[in-house]
Amino acid sequence: MGARGDKKRSGWIQPHQLLWRFSDAIRQRGQAQTLAPHEALGRRGEDLAHRYLRSAGYTVVARNYRPGGGEAEVDLVARKGDIVVFVEVKSRTTDEFSSPDRSIGEQKRKNIVRAARAYATRAKIDWSQVRFDTISIVFSNPPKLVHQKDAFFEGRVI
Repeated sequence: MGARGDKKRSGWIQPHQLLWRFSDAIRQRGQAQTLAPHEALGRRGEDLAHRYLRSAGYTVVARNYRPGGGEAEVDLVARKGDIVVFVEVKSRTTDEFSSPDRSIGEQKRKNIVRAARAYATRAKIDWSQVRFDTISIVFSNPPKLVHQKDAFFEGRVI
């Protein structure tokens, strides 16, 4: 503990993490100028969720996956072991009225499942190896992130 080579020290930032933060900041600045404010906030949330999943041992294999011909979209597709996780990210500036994930209605869930089925079929992934998660982000100071595993279908693959 406390040795010079100890990379787990509180507040220690790895060089690649600095690069990620810098590239995120540049991208987010550009998006703030070209996107509507709620869209820019959503992209910022997706960036944060992507970094969180990577740090939790997931490999993010796709962002904003949209199969042809439809409004269906999955924010993030990640793998951990043999499990493929389809992640819906919801971001808000405040949780004053409710948690961000509470805004995922039945039609949105159907669209996400439709996009996930298209992805799984195309990638030849067995449906038993699929899970649906949500990540809610409230951009307070510091931001609050809640990862809910198996958010759509209870009792499936964890």
